[in-house]
Amino acid sequence: MRTLKRTWPFHVMLLPAIIFLIIFSYIPMGGIVMAFQNYKPWMGISGSEWVGLDNFRFLFERQDSLQVIWNTLIIAVLKLIFNLFVPFVFAILLNEVRKMAIQRTIQTLVYLPHFLSWVILGGILIDLLSTGGLVNRVLGTFGLGPYFFLGDNSWFRSTVILTDVWKEFGYNMIVFLAALAGINPALYEAAEIDGAGRWKQTLHITIPSLVPMLMVVGTLALGNVLNAGFDQIFNLYNPLVYQTGDIIDTFVYRSAMQNGEMGFATAIGLFKSVISMILILVSYSLAKKYAGYRIF
Repeated sequence: MRTLKRTWPFHVMLLPAIIFLIIFSYIPMGGIVMAFQNYKPWMGISGSEWVGLDNFRFLFERQDSLQVIWNTLIIAVLKLIFNLFVPFVFAILLNEVRKMAIQRTIQTLVYLPHFLSWVILGGILIDLLSTGGLVNRVLGTFGLGPYFFLGDNSWFRSTVILTDVWKEFGYNMIVFLAALAGINPALYEAAEIDGAGRWKQTLHITIPSLVPMLMVVGTLALGNVLNAGFDQIFNLYNPLVYQTGDIIDTFVYRSAMQNGEMGFATAIGLFKSVISMILILVSYSLAKKYAGYRIF
């Protein structure tokens, strides 16, 4: 009680967030029961037919469901890899810029796209990457194209991954820049006295010092491996690229909102949530074991 008397203002401060979480995150979880029903909106949860695991069985029997899961894994894993590698390399290169004004200008420019929504960027990219857009006109001057980047299955995945990396790598780079700032300058001074140049210093000091942070970021990112980016895909894809671009989240949206398969869509969402929870637990265990990272 003495502790509570001292800390009650902090509990009151948390109360609005807790209420918000209960209303919008925990109460809606009661709708999970729809995954086991042939849910009809006009009949409600209590009146809809109970079908048990039929929706989950249907999920693994439908060819398009398996294709969607495969698309999600490919896109999400490639995004994870490139969103680790590109910020890692760019942070090292930016760290070598000696003029702080230039360094700060470049850093600001590369992480500005992170703050633009995919609704805005989707419209811009659709114009830029269309067959008559700026990108194809530039390629045309070299005798290439035109390429239907957002309407051709052979190009869509690459386009999605590259545009996501372009949007996010500047923001993802911040954690590596913070790790670089924590490296002991005495290590570089000692290496310079021993005759090591910038390349040797980068190879033997900078990169090894960043590897633990790379491991932490990589293992924690495993929990989001089934999140291939609904906002991006939804604003860029079309029926022409469902074969390679349709992911779990967009499939759930179409199944529920367009086809009226509420129970089936809930089953897919529940399947994804359970797998994601398992991956999050595994990733935190790996981060704690190999990088000494823990949040509680």
